[in-house]
Amino acid sequence: MQRKWQAYQTDRNCTENGRPIRRKKSKKEKSKKMDIIQKISEDLSLKKKQVEAAVQLLDEGNTVPFIARYRKELTSGLNDEELRNLEEKLQYLRKLEERRESILHSIEEQGKLTEELKKEILAADTAVRLEDLYLPYKPKRRTRGMIAREKGLEGLAKALLLPCDNPEAEAEKYISPEKEVLTATDALNYAKDILAEDFSEDARLREWIRNKSLKEGFICSSLKEKEETPESKTYENYFSYEEKVQSIPGHRILALNRGEKEKILSVKLRFPEEDILHYIEEQMQVSKKGKCRPYLEEAIADSYKRLIAPSIETEIRNILTEKADDGAILVFSDNLKQLLMQAPITGKVVLGWDPGFRTGCKIAVVDATGKVLDTTVIYPTPPKNQVKESMAKIHQLIQKHHVDIIALGNGTASRESEKVISDYLKEQKSPVKYVIVNEAGASVYSASKLATEEFPNFDVGERSSTSMARRLQDPLAELVKIDPKSIGVGQYQHDMNQSKLTEQLNKVVEDCVNKVGVDLNTASASLLSYISGISKTIAKNIVAFREENGAFKSRKELLKVAKLGPKAFEQSAGFLRIRGGKELLDMTSVHPESYSVAKEMLALAGIAENELLSGKGKEMGKILSSLPGGLKGVEQKLSVGEYTLKDIIEALAKPGRDPREDVPAPILREDVLELEDLKEGMVLQGTVRNVIDFGAFVDIGVHQDGLVHISALSKKFVKHPLDVVKLGDIVKVKVLSVDVARKKISLSMKDVE
Repeated sequence: MQRKWQAYQTDRNCTENGRPIRRKKSKKEKSKKMDIIQKISEDLSLKKKQVEAAVQLLDEGNTVPFIARYRKELTSGLNDEELRNLEEKLQYLRKLEERRESILHSIEEQGKLTEELKKEILAADTAVRLEDLYLPYKPKRRTRGMIAREKGLEGLAKALLLPCDNPEAEAEKYISPEKEVLTATDALNYAKDILAEDFSEDARLREWIRNKSLKEGFICSSLKEKEETPESKTYENYFSYEEKVQSIPGHRILALNRGEKEKILSVKLRFPEEDILHYIEEQMQVSKKGKCRPYLEEAIADSYKRLIAPSIETEIRNILTEKADDGAILVFSDNLKQLLMQAPITGKVVLGWDPGFRTGCKIAVVDATGKVLDTTVIYPTPPKNQVKESMAKIHQLIQKHHVDIIALGNGTASRESEKVISDYLKEQKSPVKYVIVNEAGASVYSASKLATEEFPNFDVGERSSTSMARRLQDPLAELVKIDPKSIGVGQYQHDMNQSKLTEQLNKVVEDCVNKVGVDLNTASASLLSYISGISKTIAKNIVAFREENGAFKSRKELLKVAKLGPKAFEQSAGFLRIRGGKELLDMTSVHPESYSVAKEMLALAGIAENELLSGKGKEMGKILSSLPGGLKGVEQKLSVGEYTLKDIIEALAKPGRDPREDVPAPILREDVLELEDLKEGMVLQGTVRNVIDFGAFVDIGVHQDGLVHISALSKKFVKHPLDVVKLGDIVKVKVLSVDVARKKISLSMKDVE
């Protein structure tokens, strides 16, 4: 450990601002890097120095959470969201640069790289533009145009582009029986194939046609099957449907894609064909080509219908899908973030209730630390309806373990279970409350390898009910055990780019875990693996070390863990908390590299370390501000930056503070409403359970979430529901209508603001 600690200190001391010294870059590398930095700076409206610092830190292997929290001085305070956007842009531009080099090399090898083409390729600032320029030189399967060139018809194709009085006579010069060009008509047809291919590969034309099609095109769908089926009813709105490409929202694109994939819908794009053909003819100056004009018009029509239109349609479908994916992933990410950052219910004994019918309701009681105290199975729901016997067991568990809250999963048989719980609480006049817990992904977790390792002697039902209880106690710690895609807080998540979705959601989980921090002595390997600098292997090694040697007494002991070296320590230490250890600062978000500064600040403020636990640290900012020179004077005296000083003051004001404390706690219930109890005009309090493109679903305590349509979210114009509500928000809603038969509730937030 001592060697690792010395290595960590050496890494910091022999570098400028804690950053390793790097080899000098060549002029070419510097130039290329500066171009990318300039582009990022312009596109994201960031200062060049901020971008330069962030790129260097990322290249050195620093994680986004670490940079956002502990390298603010270098980036001038870029937050995790800004850094994620910067990282994504950096990756895109670097891939673009790699592709540019590859294209230049390919064309140069063909001996076709002119200075003019090279300039155009170097100036291309998007992947689409780059591929348009490369299209004529891209290796491809044998085409009609290639065959025509092999037969020697390129000269005739060029001749047709010039004004001519007798194209047929010109074509006769190219008749060649040995090349199977038997007539002038054959020669002209081959020449038109060459022209059609040339027109389709003209980068300037493609760009104009693509933009025109995006702006004025329509996406259309119809029922593919001859007769409607129960499955097709889902897509009833799309049986005879069209909308402008420019304005169609993402959720409708994903719905159309799914309907097409299930072979229920036929989806096509309709473009302004006449305008496009007219534009190509104008660009080729067809009107001035004399008797060659008909052949050119035929070549242009063939080029558009056979080559350009299908290609542009595929491109635009991809553009629309990618945009829809990005939008849906953004919504999913935001919902997931809010779900993970829900307020924990600490210090309570919780009874987890996983509802069911035939197999019964699985029950688990966990103490305030999440330890399982008891498990059982009851059958209060159909078909057994053993309400009296079941609630006698529940009463016994509540009395025995002093249960404070019941966490009821919202899955199958939840409504029936809720009624039983509500009746019991009223009958007993019990102080116990209940909460509806979103059980999305619980079944995935219960049957997982991780759950088997955690609870080898439990069946899937006992694991699920335990998860219900723990989700209420600490949503973040429990939900990280589940694949983010299975948490079910998005829309059409199975229809979008899965690798992109997984990558984005993992980043969200990583940011949330590091923002909250974790207790080093209680965190699971699953939770630890999301900490900055901690791999899954290191996370398991930390848990193994803890089990073998007992609780960590200081952050410094982390360096004893196998495979956890100085770099991993630097990245992770500030996000790992130790309560009751040797070093009081270990329970704060202050990084070990700043301990000496923090201690000097305490000395300047006249506050002893042990006084922090009694809340004395809240006065530090005020005390330091009152010193000669104020906070600026402290910065100069301690050689510390403004951001670091501010962060240390905040960390010491509330040692061990959980940022989720500011989030509204879940609604605790003691009674239940039936769907039939709802009346128009009723104003109720509810919890936002899901936010989607066209509105938000709100749980108002009737087991069926109501929809607040985007038009009913606010009196003001709402561009997207996320601008008004977030998942987990506690909101007041007014009942607009109730359809008991279809179990649909329409709500409004407009009249209760």
